[in-house]
Amino acid sequence: MLIRNKLILRFTLLVVAIQLCLSAFVYYYSALSREQRYYHRLEAKAILVGSILIKRGNLAENKLRNFHRKDLLTMHDERISIYDQTGRVLYTTAPGSQSALDPVYFAVIKNNKPAHFRQGPLETAGILYQHKGQSYQIFVSGRDEFGNREFEKLRLILLVGNLGTLVLIILAGWYFVEQSLQPISRIVTEVEGITARNLSLRVHEGNRRDEIARLAITFNQMLSGLELAFESQKSFLSHASHELRTPLANLLGTLETSAAYDTDLAEAKQSINSAIEEIRHVIELTNGLLALAKADDTSFRRVPVRFDECVTQAINTCSTKHPQQSIRLDFGFLPESVEDMFMVRGNAQLLTTAVLNLLDNACKYSQAAVRVTLGYSTPQQLLLQIMDTGLGMSEEELRRIFEPLYRGQNGKNTPGYGLGLPITRKIIQLHAGQLLMESKPGEGTTATVRLPAAVEN
Repeated sequence: MLIRNKLILRFTLLVVAIQLCLSAFVYYYSALSREQRYYHRLEAKAILVGSILIKRGNLAENKLRNFHRKDLLTMHDERISIYDQTGRVLYTTAPGSQSALDPVYFAVIKNNKPAHFRQGPLETAGILYQHKGQSYQIFVSGRDEFGNREFEKLRLILLVGNLGTLVLIILAGWYFVEQSLQPISRIVTEVEGITARNLSLRVHEGNRRDEIARLAITFNQMLSGLELAFESQKSFLSHASHELRTPLANLLGTLETSAAYDTDLAEAKQSINSAIEEIRHVIELTNGLLALAKADDTSFRRVPVRFDECVTQAINTCSTKHPQQSIRLDFGFLPESVEDMFMVRGNAQLLTTAVLNLLDNACKYSQAAVRVTLGYSTPQQLLLQIMDTGLGMSEEELRRIFEPLYRGQNGKNTPGYGLGLPITRKIIQLHAGQLLMESKPGEGTTATVRLPAAVEN
């Protein structure tokens, strides 16, 4: 079922339930009010009968008939019965068994509590009347013709009113739902027009305050991220195809030249060595691309790791790879409240790879010593800084250094494929950390890594 139909149905059911509760309330209290009003009238008539017939000591039927002719309060199907304290009928206008139920309520009346009961369409009120030490039970019955007619009109009004209100509720629900869902319908229409070819389009954000506007804002943010991902993918594919095409073209050219012109073993060996070198480049690039893909895997097991050991291992590996380069390790702020220093939760191999990539870049692009500082920014956060005094990068290059296969102008002549920093940032992000790069042309580059410290249970 569409949300529109669900909202209309729920709105209708809710309002109808409220309407029926209100109608039931009006019906119940109207019935109660009519009943109380009529019983009060019957009690008043019983008191009046007692004053005229008993107080004057004359229960003659002709007196009562004469009284009826002058009584303007006579009710439809009026019945009057008078009993003495022994239960003997002194006077009645009820035919036959009409007053048969009266004695049942003698006990109630003797407790000075009026008796109210119904006999078919007739309603009866019984009272205890005292005169000269004698007790009399007076029962007055009647049919509330006027009240019943008014009550029938009320029932008709409530029935017609509820049916008419139901129609109005459905129409009002449909109108308000249409008005409420109109912005969502507009968003759906706009979204249907956005494809992979026009990801730069955005959804109208309305007043930017209500829930629908927040939905549009969130969707636009998702589109921005999606557009960036598409652009990064296109850039990655472009660079990857270019980087792979060059060594493969060189390899193919070398082999074709060798097959066509190499006539002796020495020339063939030279061509084979060139082909092997190009294959190594292809393998190295392929391994880098696989490492970048694996860096997106979040399923690895996270265990307590000594981050200082990861840094030390990365320094040793980098010193072996760049023996001419000097790497100096210093320790920064060490909080006294931390018992087990440099503990993080994660994967030691991935963290070592991330630090090694940063050190490798610093050593490749700097002739002077590389400085490594390991410490804490707060007791809950580790801080690693790797600083070199190399060529540095411009602001434009800094904005793009995390794009896979991107290389700055200063690194065109340096071996590499532009995969180290993207891999490193993904590894740091997988460990809930942050990687920041600061650089100035001619002054060097500083890489800052922040990682959450492992909290002891």
